[in-house]
Amino acid sequence: MSAARSIRMTGCVPFVIGALIGLASPAPAQEWPAKNITVIVPLGAGSATDVMTRVIMDQVGKQLGRTIIVENRPGAGGTIGANMVAKSAPDGYTALAYGALSIANALYSKIPYDTMHDFVPVIGLGQQPLAVVTSATSGYKTLGDLIAAAKARPGALNYTSAGIGSASHFGAERLLASAGIRVQHIAFKGAAEAVTDLVAGRADFSVQPFTTTLALVNDGKLVALAVSAAKRTAIKPDVPTTMEAGLPADSFYPFWSGLFLPAATPREIVDKLHAETGAALGAPNVRTQLDKLGVEPMEMNREQFGKFFRDDVEANLALVEAAHIPRQ
Repeated sequence: MSAARSIRMTGCVPFVIGALIGLASPAPAQEWPAKNITVIVPLGAGSATDVMTRVIMDQVGKQLGRTIIVENRPGAGGTIGANMVAKSAPDGYTALAYGALSIANALYSKIPYDTMHDFVPVIGLGQQPLAVVTSATSGYKTLGDLIAAAKARPGALNYTSAGIGSASHFGAERLLASAGIRVQHIAFKGAAEAVTDLVAGRADFSVQPFTTTLALVNDGKLVALAVSAAKRTAIKPDVPTTMEAGLPADSFYPFWSGLFLPAATPREIVDKLHAETGAALGAPNVRTQLDKLGVEPMEMNREQFGKFFRDDVEANLALVEAAHIPRQ
């Protein structure tokens, strides 16, 4: 495979390169892409969104005959990377792969961009069920066991997350509000640290995507008590949903990732990236890899995905208020 058809996986690139990209004048839409494309993931390497994005963008790069650089820009609840894309040239060469724009919008009182007006939703990359997991040594066999322990000792238990504003944070807070329990939050800088602490028995539970926990569950180091989703997942069909475990429908939290471009990007470019990414999502090799990760397709056109995103913004605003999550 030629270099032009491969995906280059990097961490941060020098600022001057990003600055030069941002200063480049937009190319005519009909010529796009005339050069390589950068996709910003505002989370750490190895996160669920990062893994999913690299699988999909590898195929998109092959289809377009261009290198797609997946660049991790974590920090400040994802707002650093999101702001880079919001402020970049609207020429289709800098995109955002993320699913927590709506979380940051609800959580932070001041963010350097306008969530609803500085981005155009391109396509949903996929959804994953969040799993309520605990250490194999915790003694909890069911979600009911965990909830009973939390009610018996209010505020004594704790949970880990991949950081304030992460899906694992909001997924857990949705669970707590639904179950009517109070526990302590231990926020880490990423999912790996949060899961490591849980395996070591230093925390009671976590609400994480199977991307970061499935291998540990299969190895017997973690126990999946429930999935925070409307239905059971095909990759772990023996694990009940939170509703099957006795909680109401508002107990589950959707974890998804999508692709965004700067708001003023020409419609023709947005449509082409939507079409090429949609084709990549349907490619057998991509589908096989995503199935192994437990990623479920989001079969929506651009308008439907835009509505999905707007609804998610409203839902997270409501969660912050209902769960009394302090704004940062």
